[in-house]
Amino acid sequence: MPKKVHRRKKQKQNPFVPIAVGLFLVGIAAVLIASGNTKSTPDSGSGGISISPVEVNFPAPELSLENINGITESLADYRGKVVLVNNWATWCPPCKAEMPTLEAYFEEHASKGFSIIAIEAGDSRDIVSQFVEQYKLHFQVWLDPSGTSLRAFGNGTLPNSYVIDRTGTVRLAWTGEVNRDVLEIYVTPLLTE
Repeated sequence: MPKKVHRRKKQKQNPFVPIAVGLFLVGIAAVLIASGNTKSTPDSGSGGISISPVEVNFPAPELSLENINGITESLADYRGKVVLVNNWATWCPPCKAEMPTLEAYFEEHASKGFSIIAIEAGDSRDIVSQFVEQYKLHFQVWLDPSGTSLRAFGNGTLPNSYVIDRTGTVRLAWTGEVNRDVLEIYVTPLLTE
């Protein structure tokens, strides 16, 4: 006697279920952003969302690299200044996006003992020099073909930034694009210490 095969009738899926689930997830994301459960700082017209830095306290690493002019410099050469070290790359979109902000902040605060050392992670001197010229950068740019700075700071994600106070202590650290508001809120007060 042959076995009876029972076939289930295929139920039609309600086309509104995936849409409802999607809208629900978008709503949750909107509530989280509106309630301030993010660690980012909103922008007021200066370049998008920026991650707030973490307050840290450790000695600046001993780091010496060649700048784009072929001169070897060291972080120790900048003792007595507030220095923002920015690890970046010419191919990195958020790195490119923050360069005009860094340049404007540097121009405004250089006379107060503030310096930026932008350490490019891996490109040739020619490529980096073209980038510096294109973006009209006036702060120091160092070359790091072997990732020495990334290892020294223990952070391989680009861009990343560290602020070193006048005594040589790293006080702030963050990964991701920075905007002007974050620089004013967190870095400017260090210039008066």
